[in-house]
Amino acid sequence: MPFKPILRRSGEGAVSLQISIRESGDVTILDLRGKLTIDAGESEMLRSHLDTFVANGVRKLLLNLGAVTKVDSAGLSVIARTCLSLRNQNGDLKLLCPGGRVLEVLRVLHLLETIPSFEDENQALASFRPRGYFAKP
Repeated sequence: MPFKPILRRSGEGAVSLQISIRESGDVTILDLRGKLTIDAGESEMLRSHLDTFVANGVRKLLLNLGAVTKVDSAGLSVIARTCLSLRNQNGDLKLLCPGGRVLEVLRVLHLLETIPSFEDENQALASFRPRGYFAKP
């Protein structure tokens, strides 16, 4: 799937959340940039996109949080709810590069204990592959 940018503008014209979507094999990667809060509806926009992916059969999601500057309870709720929904459908959601305040919040709320997080995209993608799978010679 080609790179698809999705923009959400706040009331003053500044972009509050950008979502770029790409795929690597059967993993859908969302590169997020900006705030993931209830303020200007960013978390609702993300929820809508994630719900659409899940409804359309996507079962492996990687959220790149490297450029997310702020997250609140609404944003965390969207992530946790989507993770649970995917796991109930034999899928999974994982996080890539959470940093700064976002990483701090994830640690304090112990979400990193239930939602896997990676600093390297290749390692994150490899983690979606079934364990113990070996090709026969």
